[in-house]
Amino acid sequence: MATFLIIDTALEEAIVALGKDGKIIGELTNKETHSHASFIQVAIDTVLEGQQIAMKELDAIVVTLGPGSYTGLRVGLATAKGIAYALQKPLIGLSTLGALGAAAVKLSPTTIDQSTQIFSMIDARRMEVFGAIYDTSNKAIVQEQAMVLDQTKWNSLINQPTICIGNGHLKTKDFTSTHVVTYLDGKYTSQVLIDLAMAKWTAGQFEDLAYVGPNYLKEVYILPK
Repeated sequence: MATFLIIDTALEEAIVALGKDGKIIGELTNKETHSHASFIQVAIDTVLEGQQIAMKELDAIVVTLGPGSYTGLRVGLATAKGIAYALQKPLIGLSTLGALGAAAVKLSPTTIDQSTQIFSMIDARRMEVFGAIYDTSNKAIVQEQAMVLDQTKWNSLINQPTICIGNGHLKTKDFTSTHVVTYLDGKYTSQVLIDLAMAKWTAGQFEDLAYVGPNYLKEVYILPK
Protein backbone atom coordinates (compact mmCIF):
# COMPACT_ATOMS: atom_id res chain seq x y z
CA MET A 1 0.00 0.00 0.00
CA ALA A 2 1.03 3.61 -0.52
CA THR A 3 2.08 6.45 1.75
CA PHE A 4 0.55 9.83 0.83
CA LEU A 5 1.16 13.39 1.92
CA ILE A 6 -2.18 15.24 1.75
CA ILE A 7 -2.32 19.02 1.36
CA ASP A 8 -5.61 20.92 1.43
CA THR A 9 -5.59 24.72 1.69
CA ALA A 10 -8.60 25.35 -0.54
CA LEU A 11 -11.21 26.34 2.06
CA GLU A 12 -11.50 27.95 5.48
CA GLU A 13 -9.78 25.07 7.28
CA ALA A 14 -6.44 23.81 5.96
CA ILE A 15 -5.41 20.17 6.32
CA VAL A 16 -1.97 18.60 6.17
CA ALA A 17 -2.15 14.86 6.72
CA LEU A 18 -0.20 11.69 6.27
CA GLY A 19 -1.95 8.59 4.99
CA LYS A 20 -0.66 5.05 4.92
CA ASP A 21 -2.39 1.85 3.85
CA GLY A 22 -5.58 3.84 3.24
CA LYS A 23 -5.72 5.28 6.76
CA ILE A 24 -4.77 8.64 8.25
CA ILE A 25 -1.80 8.26 10.59
CA GLY A 26 -1.02 11.93 11.23
CA GLU A 27 -2.85 15.21 10.74
CA LEU A 28 -2.70 18.92 11.53
CA THR A 29 -5.37 21.50 10.75
CA ASN A 30 -5.45 25.28 10.63
CA LYS A 31 -8.68 27.27 10.99
CA GLU A 32 -7.03 30.68 10.46
CA THR A 33 -7.82 31.13 6.78
CA HIS A 34 -5.33 33.91 6.15
CA SER A 35 -2.38 32.03 7.70
CA HIS A 36 -2.46 28.90 5.53
CA ALA A 37 0.78 29.95 3.80
CA SER A 38 2.75 30.09 7.05
CA PHE A 39 1.06 26.96 8.40
CA ILE A 40 1.63 24.55 5.56
CA GLN A 41 5.40 23.94 5.56
CA VAL A 42 5.68 23.69 9.34
CA ALA A 43 2.75 21.28 9.37
CA ILE A 44 4.33 19.07 6.71
CA ASP A 45 7.58 18.81 8.67
CA THR A 46 5.68 18.12 11.89
CA VAL A 47 3.46 15.30 10.59
CA LEU A 48 6.40 13.59 8.90
CA GLU A 49 8.59 13.83 11.99
CA GLY A 50 5.72 12.66 14.18
CA GLN A 51 5.46 9.41 12.24
CA GLN A 52 9.22 9.14 11.62
CA ILE A 53 8.70 9.06 7.88
CA ALA A 54 11.24 10.69 5.58
CA MET A 55 10.05 12.77 2.65
CA LYS A 56 11.67 10.33 0.21
CA GLU A 57 9.49 7.51 1.58
CA LEU A 58 6.33 9.16 0.25
CA ASP A 59 4.71 7.42 -2.70
CA ALA A 60 2.56 10.35 -3.88
CA ILE A 61 1.52 13.89 -3.04
CA VAL A 62 -2.21 14.61 -2.82
CA VAL A 63 -3.60 18.14 -3.19
CA THR A 64 -7.03 19.74 -3.53
CA LEU A 65 -7.25 21.69 -6.79
CA GLY A 66 -10.38 23.66 -5.95
CA PRO A 67 -12.65 25.37 -6.29
CA GLY A 68 -12.08 27.52 -3.23
CA SER A 69 -9.92 30.36 -2.00
CA TYR A 70 -7.83 31.98 -4.74
CA THR A 71 -4.83 32.46 -2.45
CA GLY A 72 -5.25 29.14 -0.65
CA LEU A 73 -5.32 27.16 -3.87
CA ARG A 74 -2.13 28.79 -5.14
CA VAL A 75 -0.32 28.12 -1.84
CA GLY A 76 -1.34 24.47 -1.63
CA LEU A 77 -0.71 23.58 -5.24
CA ALA A 78 2.65 25.37 -5.43
CA THR A 79 3.83 23.47 -2.35
CA ALA A 80 2.53 20.12 -3.61
CA LYS A 81 4.03 20.56 -7.08
CA GLY A 82 7.38 21.58 -5.62
CA ILE A 83 7.57 18.47 -3.42
CA ALA A 84 6.36 16.15 -6.18
CA TYR A 85 8.89 17.57 -8.63
CA ALA A 86 11.80 17.44 -6.19
CA LEU A 87 11.04 13.84 -5.21
CA GLN A 88 9.91 12.75 -8.68
CA LYS A 89 6.70 11.43 -7.16
CA PRO A 90 3.22 11.46 -8.75
CA LEU A 91 0.77 14.25 -7.93
CA ILE A 92 -2.87 13.34 -7.27
CA GLY A 93 -5.34 16.21 -7.64
CA LEU A 94 -8.75 16.21 -5.97
CA SER A 95 -11.87 18.33 -6.31
CA THR A 96 -13.22 20.04 -3.20
CA LEU A 97 -16.75 19.67 -4.55
CA GLY A 98 -16.16 15.99 -5.26
CA ALA A 99 -14.81 15.56 -1.73
CA LEU A 100 -17.95 17.17 -0.33
CA GLY A 101 -20.06 14.81 -2.41
CA ALA A 102 -18.18 11.79 -1.08
CA ALA A 103 -18.52 13.13 2.46
CA ALA A 104 -22.30 13.44 2.06
CA VAL A 105 -22.61 9.71 1.47
CA LYS A 106 -20.68 9.01 4.70
CA LEU A 107 -22.54 11.66 6.73
CA SER A 108 -26.05 10.77 5.67
CA PRO A 109 -27.98 9.42 8.70
CA THR A 110 -29.67 6.81 6.52
CA THR A 111 -28.73 4.75 3.49
CA ILE A 112 -28.91 6.93 0.41
CA ASP A 113 -31.30 5.71 -2.27
CA GLN A 114 -29.77 5.49 -5.74
CA SER A 115 -32.38 7.94 -7.04
CA THR A 116 -30.94 10.64 -4.78
CA GLN A 117 -28.50 13.22 -6.10
CA ILE A 118 -25.90 15.15 -4.09
CA PHE A 119 -25.50 18.89 -4.60
CA SER A 120 -22.10 20.15 -3.37
CA MET A 121 -21.93 23.92 -2.88
CA ILE A 122 -19.18 26.30 -1.79
CA ASP A 123 -20.03 29.92 -1.02
CA ALA A 124 -18.76 32.27 -3.74
CA ARG A 125 -20.33 35.46 -2.31
CA ARG A 126 -23.67 37.15 -2.94
CA MET A 127 -26.04 34.54 -4.43
CA GLU A 128 -23.27 32.76 -6.30
CA VAL A 129 -21.87 29.35 -5.41
CA PHE A 130 -19.31 26.98 -6.80
CA GLY A 131 -21.44 23.93 -7.33
CA ALA A 132 -21.66 20.44 -8.81
CA ILE A 133 -24.19 17.64 -8.60
CA TYR A 134 -23.21 13.98 -8.19
CA ASP A 135 -24.92 10.62 -8.12
CA THR A 136 -24.43 8.28 -5.18
CA SER A 137 -21.23 6.84 -6.72
CA ASN A 138 -19.72 10.37 -6.92
CA LYS A 139 -20.07 10.61 -10.71
CA ALA A 140 -20.84 14.15 -11.86
CA ILE A 141 -24.37 14.76 -13.14
CA VAL A 142 -23.87 18.54 -13.34
CA GLN A 143 -20.23 19.53 -13.85
CA GLU A 144 -18.41 21.98 -11.56
CA GLN A 145 -19.32 25.57 -12.27
CA ALA A 146 -19.85 28.99 -10.72
CA MET A 147 -23.61 29.56 -10.63
CA VAL A 148 -25.97 32.27 -9.46
CA LEU A 149 -28.83 30.67 -7.57
CA ASP A 150 -32.42 31.83 -7.76
CA GLN A 151 -35.71 29.94 -7.68
CA THR A 152 -35.67 29.33 -11.44
CA LYS A 153 -32.12 27.95 -11.41
CA TRP A 154 -32.95 25.87 -8.33
CA ASN A 155 -35.98 24.33 -10.06
CA SER A 156 -33.85 23.35 -13.05
CA LEU A 157 -31.36 21.55 -10.84
CA ILE A 158 -33.59 19.91 -8.22
CA ASN A 159 -35.46 17.41 -10.38
CA GLN A 160 -35.14 14.47 -7.98
CA PRO A 161 -34.52 13.92 -4.24
CA THR A 162 -31.41 15.88 -3.32
CA ILE A 163 -28.86 16.06 -0.49
CA CYS A 164 -27.14 19.46 -0.18
CA ILE A 165 -23.75 19.86 1.46
CA GLY A 166 -21.20 22.67 1.78
CA ASN A 167 -21.42 26.21 3.14
CA GLY A 168 -23.10 27.42 -0.05
CA HIS A 169 -26.28 25.53 0.76
CA LEU A 170 -27.27 28.19 3.30
CA LYS A 171 -28.26 30.36 0.34
CA THR A 172 -30.85 27.83 -0.83
CA LYS A 173 -32.94 27.18 2.26
CA ASP A 174 -35.64 29.69 1.29
CA PHE A 175 -36.18 28.05 -2.09
CA THR A 176 -39.10 25.68 -2.57
CA SER A 177 -39.03 22.35 -4.36
CA THR A 178 -41.43 19.60 -5.37
CA HIS A 179 -38.74 17.07 -4.41
CA VAL A 180 -37.35 16.20 -1.00
CA VAL A 181 -34.25 18.25 -0.16
CA THR A 182 -32.02 17.29 2.78
CA TYR A 183 -29.34 19.60 4.17
CA LEU A 184 -26.12 18.33 5.73
CA ASP A 185 -23.93 20.67 7.79
CA GLY A 186 -20.82 18.48 7.67
CA LYS A 187 -17.62 18.78 5.65
CA TYR A 188 -15.08 16.43 4.16
CA THR A 189 -12.26 15.03 6.27
CA SER A 190 -8.73 13.89 5.54
CA GLN A 191 -10.06 10.31 5.51
CA VAL A 192 -12.42 11.24 2.67
CA LEU A 193 -9.47 12.76 0.80
CA ILE A 194 -7.32 9.67 1.19
CA ASP A 195 -10.19 7.43 0.08
CA LEU A 196 -10.53 9.47 -3.13
CA ALA A 197 -6.76 9.57 -3.57
CA MET A 198 -6.47 5.79 -3.22
CA ALA A 199 -9.01 5.33 -6.02
CA LYS A 200 -6.96 7.59 -8.31
CA TRP A 201 -3.71 5.88 -7.26
CA THR A 202 -5.15 2.48 -8.16
CA ALA A 203 -6.38 3.82 -11.51
CA GLY A 204 -3.06 5.56 -12.22
CA GLN A 205 -4.78 8.95 -12.55
CA PHE A 206 -2.02 11.48 -11.90
CA GLU A 207 -1.65 15.18 -12.73
CA ASP A 208 0.84 16.54 -15.26
CA LEU A 209 3.16 18.73 -13.18
CA ALA A 210 3.85 21.01 -16.14
CA TYR A 211 0.21 21.81 -16.85
CA VAL A 212 -1.91 21.29 -13.75
CA GLY A 213 -3.32 24.46 -12.24
CA PRO A 214 -5.85 25.52 -9.60
CA ASN A 215 -9.51 25.13 -10.51
CA TYR A 216 -10.70 28.65 -9.73
CA LEU A 217 -13.93 28.41 -11.82
CA LYS A 218 -13.84 32.21 -12.02
CA GLU A 219 -11.10 34.82 -12.05
CA VAL A 220 -10.64 35.61 -8.37
CA TYR A 221 -12.22 34.23 -5.23
CA ILE A 222 -10.86 35.37 -1.88
CA LEU A 223 -12.65 34.18 1.24
CA PRO A 224 -14.07 37.03 3.36
CA LYS A 225 -12.54 37.72 6.74
